[in-house]
Amino acid sequence: MITSIHNPRLKELRRIARRRDGRFVAEGEDLLAAAEQAGWPALERFVAAGSGLAGEEVEPEVLHRVSALRSGTRAIAVFEQRWSPPAGPLAVALWGVGDPGNVGTVIRAAHAFGAASVVLGPDTADPYSPKAVRASMGAIFAVPVARATTVGELPGPVTALAARAGAPLRGPGEGTILVGAERDGLPHDVLEAAHHTAHIPIHTESLNAAMAATVALYELSRVQRA
Repeated sequence: MITSIHNPRLKELRRIARRRDGRFVAEGEDLLAAAEQAGWPALERFVAAGSGLAGEEVEPEVLHRVSALRSGTRAIAVFEQRWSPPAGPLAVALWGVGDPGNVGTVIRAAHAFGAASVVLGPDTADPYSPKAVRASMGAIFAVPVARATTVGELPGPVTALAARAGAPLRGPGEGTILVGAERDGLPHDVLEAAHHTAHIPIHTESLNAAMAATVALYELSRVQRA
């Protein structure tokens, strides 16, 4: 049993959580269960001694000090990152979305509405950061995530969301929903490269990226659900 915060394996665990070198950390029994269900094995798994969970036992107070949540976490694991190519028929792409909580929430929404992938464009937060992994509520283990540097890499047709621009978004549909940052939206060259521009009819100025992506995924997946 590990009894010291200075244990080399726990030091490495904290380092991975900060820097992520192709690995990432997930905390909590629900997240680890989601990984198991998805067939995504842990590289290392640490559990509170006496919890009855499978893994390397750690004195509960020591595990608490290692945890980023500081909320009685009983299980922490290290996983290898996985990256996939952008895939359809339905995908969502994020361009310049810097809040990892929004990124994780979009991954969760993509899972809920059956999107084939979530694509991360330039200047978008790391989907494997601790905040994004928590916000995904386990969907990070179920939805393929991809990288792209140009709109041309996205499964087409690409529909760019822009406040009060283009036609109202209508479903059903296939292709990629392209979402930008809440404050700045999508760059002009990215809008120009998309096949279509659409907006979500609302009474206020804008929605944040996660809300916009969720509404768009709902709209485009209506017939699929039916």
